[in-house]
This record gives sequence, structure tokens and C-alpha cells, in this order.
Amino acid sequence: MSASTTPSSRPAVTEREAREVAEAAREQHWRKPSFAKELFLGRFRLDLIHPHPLPDDEAAQRGEEFLAKLRDFVETKIDGALIEREARIPDEVIDGLKELGAFGMKIDTKYGGLGLGQVYYNKALALAGSASPAVGVLLSAHQSIGVPQPLKLFGTQEQRERFLPRCARTDISAFLLTEPDVGSDPARLATTAVPDGDDYVLDGVKLWTTNGVVADLLVVMARVPKSEGHRGGITAFVVETNSPGVTVENRNAFMGLRGIENGVTRFHQVRVPAANRVGDEGQGLKIALTTLNTGRLSLPASCVAAGKWCLKIAREWSAAREQWGKPVAHHEAVGSKISFIAATTFALEAVTDLASQMADEDRNDIRIEGALAKLYASEMAWTMADELVQIRGGRGFETADSLRARGERGVPAEQLLRDLRINRIFEGSTEIMHLLIAREAVDAHLSVAGDLIDPEKSLGDKARAGANAGVFYAKWLPKLVAGPGRLPTSYGEFKHEVDLSGHLRYVERTARKLARSTFYAMSRWQGRMESKQGFLGRIVDIGAELFAMSASCVRAELLRGQGDHGREAYQLADVFCRQARIRIEELFTRLWTNTDDLDHKVVKGVLSGTYEWLEQGIIDPSGEGPWIADATPGPSQKENVHRPIR
Repeated sequence: MSASTTPSSRPAVTEREAREVAEAAREQHWRKPSFAKELFLGRFRLDLIHPHPLPDDEAAQRGEEFLAKLRDFVETKIDGALIEREARIPDEVIDGLKELGAFGMKIDTKYGGLGLGQVYYNKALALAGSASPAVGVLLSAHQSIGVPQPLKLFGTQEQRERFLPRCARTDISAFLLTEPDVGSDPARLATTAVPDGDDYVLDGVKLWTTNGVVADLLVVMARVPKSEGHRGGITAFVVETNSPGVTVENRNAFMGLRGIENGVTRFHQVRVPAANRVGDEGQGLKIALTTLNTGRLSLPASCVAAGKWCLKIAREWSAAREQWGKPVAHHEAVGSKISFIAATTFALEAVTDLASQMADEDRNDIRIEGALAKLYASEMAWTMADELVQIRGGRGFETADSLRARGERGVPAEQLLRDLRINRIFEGSTEIMHLLIAREAVDAHLSVAGDLIDPEKSLGDKARAGANAGVFYAKWLPKLVAGPGRLPTSYGEFKHEVDLSGHLRYVERTARKLARSTFYAMSRWQGRMESKQGFLGRIVDIGAELFAMSASCVRAELLRGQGDHGREAYQLADVFCRQARIRIEELFTRLWTNTDDLDHKVVKGVLSGTYEWLEQGIIDPSGEGPWIADATPGPSQKENVHRPIR
């Protein structure tokens, strides 16, 4: 195939083919234990997270020293209000972050980085993001999913030596997977990388390239066609943005995160040396998913920062604002919101720190824990921000600039709401995270009974699967009947002035109930289980609450043992667990009592036009144009808005 060959149309992919691509990209085996995986199987392995793991003394000292320098920088050099107004991070701020080493936080010291672990990296992101969420995103996109992380996991030594020193100090990187017509279904990826001698030739268009407008280096996912000597498949490449044929065609603007450098990038006949290929051909999606296992943990860090700020503003405002003779905090309707914010912030920090330390230790497989942390934090942070706006009332809806202009404190509550909204969408939307986690959660079942419920398998395959399933379930099901959650003395080390042992017994009992519910659903729906997305989402949400409860109790005991606000930590963990238990019971009820089937009928009616009469009486202010922009490969017809920062 010649280098000039370009795709005439997007790959035609069936639903089954799309699933097969996604399945091939995921980790197929569990080589290390997983607390969350065991939880979904009805096994509460508290020993995997308690005692709470901690960074070693050297890592902690190095991390604290950097946090002190970063705090001084963000307090004196970053003006979040200016970034919001001008929708751009000043170049001098980015240069200062480079000099500080902030772009090399996760890069090994031998490549010029700071060598921080995930725990202190997240603390740094939370600190920087509290000054300006756009700065947090800049640093995170560069290190969590940009060039450094894929090279750390899959790069050759030569690639690390070439690129990591640049990423640590001078170069900004970005990750390019999404296309105008491709989101969470990578089987339809249209960008191609055609082999040509010692190079690959890239053609295609990438959308929502965070950091892409200012990036020096890109990680690009492209489809290599099969040919002699080339296995083909979706493949990862490191691409220099100053290469001929690379054009940043647009700097996108959003409702929040106004300072991020997110764009549309076109590749036209871009030559990339084969030495820049990361991993093997066809390994691109696996690289992307593996990178995200820990990369997703940067997002919960920003959510923790948001929760801490919500709590601070809610505390100060609710004590100052009086209604009907007393501060609004003392009115139950407002007080319950403050309690929710405080307890949930404690839980999010517990989940994030625990998952991050587990990532640093590398003793456990954290693919589910990382995904749960992202899912749970993004949803709960949004709710906390919404509650803060409600507590602030009209001032919550008013912009910080407007508040300042009329003589009041410029509290950007409405900005926080706008900035946080994207967290429920990027790096895996809530709906996709539900499906991804559900797939991992039922992996043990599919391993032994998958062929049994696959309509395309032969009778012989089904018979063998039935035999294997019989052996597995004969051992597994009896263990779901009883456990330490029924013993009043279990988890006694968590019983002090405030008793958390009952919450851990609840987690153990509920994990078994969750596993029984999953088994019953698989027995009931079999091959149709994958279409029951409402049910699967609720199963995952229950698991997320149980994980958060576990992490909160373990963190409270850690702080008590350290003599660091232990009593208060126990109080917060207790309140959070009580709130979580109410949400869990509601989710269990909705597993079987819901409107899922009726909703499906209504959706069919909406799409067929049955309810089109309901749309009458309005005008549509949307502009003209296609729903999805044309991404036909070819030379760019637009000005290059790439803006490298040197």
C-alpha cells in the first residue's frame, strides 16, 4: 500500500466487532489481587487496604518539599480570575511551572523529573487546580495521559531517553484519540498510519486535543492497515507537532475550563519514524486503557480540591449570612447540605489517597479502583458544587467579577460548577465508566460461563462452559450466604468513641448481597445482560459506595492512629457511611423496581416522531451546520493556530 493511500470512508463496524475490539484491548488476566474486584464477587478483603498503606519517608519528604515550593508559586504567580477572564494561562505562568519542575512531577529523576509518586502528584494537582482548574488540567493532561505515562509503561529505553527529559522541563505533551465521529467506540477510528519504508504516514483529524494547541509532542492513536510484514490495528505513535502536515485548525471554547488549550488537529501525509511507534502494532488501545488505569486518578484529585473549597466557602458564608434571626448554617435545610459536603469531601480524599498509594505500591491491580474513583468523584463533586451554589443563593449564580464590582467578595461558585461539569464526561463518561467497570466486575462470571450465554457458541462449547460454571458456582455461591458481617464482634479495631465497625460489617454483608444480585441477573437475562445498562449502572454505583465507605473507615483509623484529628475523622466517616447506606438501599430497590422497560418504549417513540407535537411552541436558536464536522483526510484549509510556548 502506498503512502498516498487514504481512507475513502470511516470503517464500517458492527456492534459485535466493536465489542471484540474493546475486549481485545482490556487486560485479560488478573495477576495481582484487587480489592474492588473481590468486593463485586461478594468477598470483603479488608486486608488488602488495611492498615492503610503509606508513602515511605523519602517519598514523603520529597513530596512535601515540592508542595511547599508549588504552594508559594501558585499563591504568588497564578491569578485564577485573570485566567478565567482572558481564557488563557499566561506564558510566564507556564514557563514558571516548567522551571519549578511541575511538568516532570511523575518523571523519574534519571530523566530530569522529580520522581514523585501518584500520592504527591495528586496533591500537587489539587493544589495547582485550586488556584486555577485550567492549570491543573494543563499539568494533568501532559503527565497523566500525555507522552510521559505511555512511555513509562510501554516505551523503549531509547524512546525514554529521547523524550522524557524534554517532557520533564521544556516540552508540553497531549494525548490524541477522539475524532469528530469517534468517542468511546474506538473500533471506528479513521485516522490511518500507513507504513512507508522506515516511516508511517499519518492522515486524519483528531478532536478535543487537550494541550494540543500548545503541545510540542503528541501521543496519537491511528489505524495501521494490515499488509505484508504488518499485523496492523490501532497503534500508538509519538508525533512532533512541528512536523510538516500537522495543523491545529481550531482552539475550542467551552462552558468551563476556559483557560485550557484544547483544539482540533489535522494530520496530512505526516511522516513519523517507525522508531516513534510506542509498543507493537495493534497495541494502541491496550496502551491507552492501561495508561488510564492510573491516569484517571488525577481527576479525583481535582474533585477533592473542589470539595475542600466548597466546604471552606460553605462554612464561612453560612456563618456570616443570617436569616430569621440566626446564621443559615443553623437552619436544617442548609445544615444538611453542609454536612453532606464535609462528609463527602472526607470520603473523596480517602478514596483518592488510598487508590493512589495502591498505585504507587503496585501490589494490587487497581483498574477497577481507579475507574471507581473517577466515576464516584466526578459525580459527587458535581453534586457538592451544585449544593454550594444553592447555599449561596443568588450570589451563587452571580459571577465573581460581578460580585467584586458591587463590593462583595468575589466567590466563583458558578465557575466551579461550570468547570466541574466536564469531569462527568471526559476520560470516560459516567455511562461508559458504568459499562467498563461492570465488564470488569463480572469478569469472573464470564470467564467460566461466558460461552454458556453467547448465542454464537456451539452446543459443545456451551456444554463445556456449563460444566465449568457448575464447578465454580458450587464453590462460590455457598460463601455468599454468611460471613463476618453477621458477627457483632467483627472489625472491633474500628470501635472507639465513635463506632465504625458496624459500617464495615454492613459493607461485608452488602458485598455478598451485591454478588447475589449480579448472579441472579445473569441467570435471568443471560446473553441480554449486556443490554441492561440501567441495572449494570446501579450495580456499579453500589460498588462505588461500598468502596468509598471502606476507604473512609480505613482513613479514619489511620488518622486516629497517627493522632491527627482522629476523633473528627471518625465522626466524618460515620456520617458519610450513614449517608452512603441510605443511597445504597435506594439503589438496591431500583435494581428491580424501575422504569427501564417503559423508558425504552418512550425512547422509540421519541425517535420515531410520535411525540414530536410536544416540541411545538418554541424556536430553536441553534446555528446551521452538520451535527458532526467533516473529517475527510486531506490538506488543511485553515490557519495553523498551534502556539508553542518557548
